[in-house]
Amino acid sequence: MDWFEWNDEAFALARERGCPVFLFVKASWCRWCRELEDRVLSDESVAALLAERYVSISVDKDRRPDVEARYTRGGWPTLAYLDDTGEVLAVDNFMETEELATRLELVATYFAESRDEIRERLEREREELDRLERPEAIRSSPAALGTRNASLSLDIVDDVARTVSGTADPIHGGWGSRHKFPHPEAIDFALVRWSQTGEQVMLDTVRRTLRRMQAGEIHDSVEGGFYRYATQPDWSVPHHEKMLDSNAQRAFAYLDATQALGEESFARTARGVLDWMTETLLDESNGAFRGSQDADAAYAHLDTLEARRAKGAPPCDQTIFANWNAQAVTTLLKAGVVLDDVRWTQHALDTIDFLLEHLFDERTGMYHYFDGAPHLPGMLSDQAYTLQALVAVTQYTGRNEYLSAAECLAKLAVEHLKSDSGAFYDTRHDPGARGGMRQRNRSILENAVMAEGLLRLSCLAHDPDYEDSAREALSAFVSDYRRYGHYVSGYARAVDLLFNEPVRVTIVGPREDPLTRALARAALRPYVASRVVQTIDPIEDAELGEKLGVARPLEGVRAFIQRGRESYAETSDPVRLPAVMTRTERGS
Repeated sequence: MDWFEWNDEAFALARERGCPVFLFVKASWCRWCRELEDRVLSDESVAALLAERYVSISVDKDRRPDVEARYTRGGWPTLAYLDDTGEVLAVDNFMETEELATRLELVATYFAESRDEIRERLEREREELDRLERPEAIRSSPAALGTRNASLSLDIVDDVARTVSGTADPIHGGWGSRHKFPHPEAIDFALVRWSQTGEQVMLDTVRRTLRRMQAGEIHDSVEGGFYRYATQPDWSVPHHEKMLDSNAQRAFAYLDATQALGEESFARTARGVLDWMTETLLDESNGAFRGSQDADAAYAHLDTLEARRAKGAPPCDQTIFANWNAQAVTTLLKAGVVLDDVRWTQHALDTIDFLLEHLFDERTGMYHYFDGAPHLPGMLSDQAYTLQALVAVTQYTGRNEYLSAAECLAKLAVEHLKSDSGAFYDTRHDPGARGGMRQRNRSILENAVMAEGLLRLSCLAHDPDYEDSAREALSAFVSDYRRYGHYVSGYARAVDLLFNEPVRVTIVGPREDPLTRALARAALRPYVASRVVQTIDPIEDAELGEKLGVARPLEGVRAFIQRGRESYAETSDPVRLPAVMTRTERGS
């Protein structure tokens, strides 16, 4: 079959031929997508119908999350039937050959016979969507996404905490009574909540979830790493694909718990995830990580490395995604400190340097993916996670030169993605967009990531404008967050960071001085729910030093501890520093 990409050429051909568009949204790691492609779409009768009566477009959901977000229904594969402007006529998922052939005939005939009626209906729907997207409509509708008829407060954090604890599985851990996804953002939120309030239910939820996950079939105990999700509540019968992003997030959760609780099994599990990532997904020629490894149930059920080597590992998707690699960077930096192993830090630096060299543009921000060339610039997810990674690099390495790229991404996001409600759109405005692509979405999850990155950047760059942008983004969802249940733990985490300001440790001294580095390690090693660590070299970071009031070199190396506008202590003793940070966090 001849497949088009999502582009103007495909829709121009559909208009010229007067036929509908067949859109196939797939995932490279999805078994059912491959089966549909290999067995159903390649069938002669189906292929003939598509060639004769449609223009066919194939889209990889991970490469085109913008298309996927607007056209996928019920999972993958998604089969969407569109008119020649990109509006949806009908949507299906997996279908057998005869069923799909019948459906293709039906939709094509309906489109040919009722084209004018379809166009009139879709035009009315477009006009209504445009009306609802106008600023005055957003502000006047209490139910509209992005209202400001309620105020941000810590009540949101308390509310989400009740939801997280109330919906957690008390037997197997995690959330959900059927399919089990780990939800690492909920684990992170529960751990922060426990550290701040001492709520035993939150600690129990974290321990139960992490222990049951690592003991369950969702965890690959042979090669390390986690499969995407389990189909049973006890973490059994998993789907065996492994993804870079979900493994990076889960490793971070285990590292966080190692830091907070000191449980060795958590460190061992995190190590296993990182080993799998670097041995399987890392492209050593450039230092970046491939996107995923395909599912192979027969391979996964082999219980020795020798047996697996004999069979041969499932293939990997070679695509390098900016947002997923950025998540890996943040996790690897944490691993370098928690596991006391500099190789993880070096992997993180290699990866972030690749992203900045090949996927970053000062005019457009981050591109979404790289397959020899960069593609799809300006997506919120890539800006948000890369901003988060750059903030982490600044803290964990003491190198402030990464702040310039972080500030560039933040300013571009505010300029090109911010809506009138204060929330960030997922894509830039495209005057030539068609169909569902004309609607710009505002994801509460991606806005939470961006807001948290902006809040930490505000501390490091000493610029309150970033905090203001974060507050506006979070405020836009005050009326909407409850409908997402425990899925908004990341949002509550960002709101908590806004009100419970982080402990800030500023280390002033020559960057390569052994005492400077020892103080930085001491500041990063203990579990602190929220912290921002910055190293200021009085000579190399003179401009930042002026903002801090350190315009001239101090005598000796010092660590200054503050929270908000209050200074608590200073010390040159790496042994004493963690205790001072803990007291500062508790407000004593």
